[in-house]
Amino acid sequence: MSEIIVALIGLAGSAAGSLCGIIVSGKLTEYRLKQLEMKVEKHNCLIERTYALEEKTGVCDEKIKSAFRRIDSLERKSEFSNK
Repeated sequence: MSEIIVALIGLAGSAAGSLCGIIVSGKLTEYRLKQLEMKVEKHNCLIERTYALEEKTGVCDEKIKSAFRRIDSLERKSEFSNK
């Protein structure tokens, strides 16, 4: 009879230990997922800002090209009027 009691106590201890391990593991997993989500959010913000900068750079490049074309046009007009 005492062997059965010892076995039941061992079973209860094992079950309690396993249950605590599962709970702690779940909390650790939840914490790590939140940290990963924060990193992903930072990365996504960086990608959005980079995209916006690339868009602005493209617009500036077009404005510069347009300005150079106008300057070339004015220089050509100036050359023709000097002749």
